[in-house]
Amino acid sequence: MGIIGESLDQAAAATFTRPIPATPVAQIRYLVKQAKGSTRAVAQTLGVSQRTVERYLKGQIRRPRPDLADEVRRHWQPRVRERARRQAATSTGIIVEARARFGYTAAPGTTDDSRIRWITQALPPTYAARLFAAQDIGAGEQELRDIVAEGLQEVYFRDNGRRAEGLLVEFTDIEHAALDYS
Repeated sequence: MGIIGESLDQAAAATFTRPIPATPVAQIRYLVKQAKGSTRAVAQTLGVSQRTVERYLKGQIRRPRPDLADEVRRHWQPRVRERARRQAATSTGIIVEARARFGYTAAPGTTDDSRIRWITQALPPTYAARLFAAQDIGAGEQELRDIVAEGLQEVYFRDNGRRAEGLLVEFTDIEHAALDYS
C-alpha cells in the first residue's frame, strides 16, 4: 500500500473511541472473537498455524508478529470507522496535508516549472467519497494520488473555478502526505 492509502487508514484509526488491545494475548482474543471462536480462521488470516494461535492465547509467545496489530487495527471498531467515513463523504470532507512536487500545465507565458510545495487544504465531500470508493474497490496508489491531485487542482490551484481555467496539476515526488477527516 502506498502513502495515500496508508494515510487514509491512519485517518480512520484516528476516529477510534477506544484504544486497540495492547498485548498479543488480548489482540488474538479479539480476532478469535471476531471469527466466532475459530482459531483456524485466525490462523489462516495471519498466515500461521492453528497451534501458533493457540500458543498466543495461552500467552506462550512473547514477541508478537508485526502484522498481528495491523490485522486487529483493520478490524477494530468497524461501525465507528464507517460512521466517520460516511460523515466525511457526505458533509465534512477531508483535509490533505502534503509536501510534494507540484507542477502544472497552463496557458503559454505562465510559469509551469514544478517545485516542492507544502499544502494543507480541505477537500469537499465529493473527493472524500471518491477516495473511499476507490479504496474499497482496491484501487492502486496512482489512482488515489490522481483523485487527491484533482481535488487540489480544483480547490487550491483553480479556486473552485474562479481562476486558472484549463490548468492541469501534476502531483509527484511526495515527501509527506497526511489525510484527516474534517
